[in-house]
Amino acid sequence: MAQTDEFGEELADFVRRVAELKAARSVPADDLPTVLDAAIFELDHVAGQLWPWYESLSSTGPSGVASIDRQEQQLLKALFQRVPVPVALVDRETVVRRLNFAATSFTGVRAGYATGRPLTGFLAHADRAAFRSQAAAVARGEGDRSLTVHLQQQPAVPVRATLTALRPSGEPRTAVLVVLQPADSRVPSPERVLGPVPTLTETTRHAALMDLVDAMTTALLSGPVGDPSGVLERAAGVLHGRFADWVVADVAGTARLSRTTVLAPSDSVEGARGVAAQDPAACPLVVEAARGGSTALPVRPEDPDAFGRDTSGAPILVRANVTSLLCVPLTTSPGPVQGVLTLFRSGARRAFSMAEAQAMDMMSRHLSLAMSAPART
Repeated sequence: MAQTDEFGEELADFVRRVAELKAARSVPADDLPTVLDAAIFELDHVAGQLWPWYESLSSTGPSGVASIDRQEQQLLKALFQRVPVPVALVDRETVVRRLNFAATSFTGVRAGYATGRPLTGFLAHADRAAFRSQAAAVARGEGDRSLTVHLQQQPAVPVRATLTALRPSGEPRTAVLVVLQPADSRVPSPERVLGPVPTLTETTRHAALMDLVDAMTTALLSGPVGDPSGVLERAAGVLHGRFADWVVADVAGTARLSRTTVLAPSDSVEGARGVAAQDPAACPLVVEAARGGSTALPVRPEDPDAFGRDTSGAPILVRANVTSLLCVPLTTSPGPVQGVLTLFRSGARRAFSMAEAQAMDMMSRHLSLAMSAPART
């Protein structure tokens, strides 16, 4: 019973230190590295001292262990979520298990979305291989690591990632605790990381989608039909800029796909030439859409070669800094695929949502009908 009381006192002291860490969020930005060091020390104290102590008490079977277990679990969860630095818990393959509140604000990724996805998917393509290698080394017990990476939505801001091994109780494999902070030691404001916070409501977004559908319908009804290339060119003009940064249109011919339209941002003229010169058969996403007739909606595509490479050999998704894409087959059911429309969003622009994908699916059927309709005389 004396050991249980002593554990309770240590736990109470730990709770007080956690409260002090929470209050430390108001210190000047230049002092935050000291707070980070203290938070990491407290996390190490939990893993190296409090948790083994608790396991020792559990093996003796005291009556108060169940209550202490609940208190400790709640405390550890609160500490992880409320620690005032971005922290993620990943496995050796960098798959996210948990993401705290500070990390969701820092990366702009919701915890529910990130869980179960590789953390490397939120980094710039050039940093992914190095991060995977360092995480695997830490998980193998080769010591803590630190490296500079870049978030895909804010590639100009260097981020310092510190990795340390953590062995959760009752689990056979070592996890990796990742602490993120700007390389210049200043925590950016949400506006700096994510761009301006949108003020539009979901209702307004829905209205904007309806405006897009209306513009698409007007373009299809006011122009000639029965000319697949011409129909796609008009549709691409409606989508470019207001809905997607890049619009790539491929028409299914009698033998193979042919690329008819490529619209890109004004500062990507050379990249647009490379995409226009590409053979659609070298684009795995386009080929899969043409064969299966199903829409693809990857966010932060993990495979840099999913859309093939340009004439210089560079992956198109990397060169265009694609953070979200829609690859939509143009078909009516039943009926063959008449073409494929691919839309890119890049940089810090908001990823395509399920609602936008649904609206694009509806417009794709209208496009298919216009492409297959008999020409007017």
